Amino acid sequence: MGPLYAAGFTTAFGAHSVAANLGGFSEDAVRSLLTLGLLLALYDGAEVILKPVFGALADRVGARPVLLFGLVGFAVASGLYAVADSSGWLWAARLGQGAAASAFSPAASALVARLNPAARHGRAFGSYGFYKSIGYTLGPLLGGALVWAGGLRLLFVVMTVMGLVVAGWALFAVPAVPPLPRARQTLLDLGRRLADPVFLRPTAALASATAALSVGVGFLPVTGAAAGLGPIATGAAVSVLAATAALVQPRAGRALDAGRLTTKTGLSVGLALAAMGLACAALSGLVGVLAAAVLIGVGTGLITPLGFAALAASTPQARLGQTMGAAEVGRELGDAGGPLLVAGVATLASLGYGYVALGVVLALGAVIGLVSASLDSDRVGSG
Repeated sequence: MGPLYAAGFTTAFGAHSVAANLGGFSEDAVRSLLTLGLLLALYDGAEVILKPVFGALADRVGARPVLLFGLVGFAVASGLYAVADSSGWLWAARLGQGAAASAFSPAASALVARLNPAARHGRAFGSYGFYKSIGYTLGPLLGGALVWAGGLRLLFVVMTVMGLVVAGWALFAVPAVPPLPRARQTLLDLGRRLADPVFLRPTAALASATAALSVGVGFLPVTGAAAGLGPIATGAAVSVLAATAALVQPRAGRALDAGRLTTKTGLSVGLALAAMGLACAALSGLVGVLAAAVLIGVGTGLITPLGFAALAASTPQARLGQTMGAAEVGRELGDAGGPLLVAGVATLASLGYGYVALGVVLALGAVIGLVSASLDSDRVGSG
């Protein structure tokens, strides 16, 4: 499982290490906010478009080849800028990195499910999420140190080496998992499966968790600065959020496997905690910011392994890649939609109202989840 966890770290580190340090890069490629925004969107945009494609390909040819192809592609794309060191190649490198991550990310998720029995899915996805969260946490910090030491080129050199090392590790350590026979599927069949509540509920929860996490990382420093807190305090709050999410995920997964926590209850509690965190973010001062960081971190840490375990449990193994790719698109939409909602409401009213607006959306999701869980148990009892 080590190479799969390393692949999760790689995609998270690749996304955030560059994104967090492009703003201080002085070349013409990022001299305006518009070009900076476009550069940031290249990586995520490629993932939104290509993850379902590569997920379906993993089901057809096997997840291991797609994993290796993606990791090598990530190294090649990173090496483009490391060798050329020009602003034009930076665009190509970021687009290539996003496309490569679109291949190895859903393939890694599918392999986590295939290589672990259903009774250990919670623990496996909890550990996978832990290492991915570590990548999100260390990306801006380690990436900033590398850019300070040797410029953006050094960061891309490190990512080139990282992609090659993880690909080599996976080549020798990840067993071949042949694709399983699949029944013929039409577009109508795919639409029905993706519209089924067993897919929509965990995917919506994952998207909501990602939205809350993205808002916390992006806007809590703004709230802290407005309350007179310095950059060290606000940076510490964001680190607390990421670290809390990382530490909670393996514990949530183990609780699920041991039967101490059910998926539906865990998802609803996670959404409720994240909503409470957003409400705390609307308060001023260090206490509100730290409380928001902890609650959002715990909420997202609960949701992430439970959501992926639920998807793995409800999906035929022959379609795992396709399902994981589609679920990852949901997360990417949450990653973009949460900040857009908060920023839009903040423009019309204030940032506090923006937090509340997203918190209401998450709270409604928690209520709907609890109601549906109650109705499902009533049906089972009456049956």
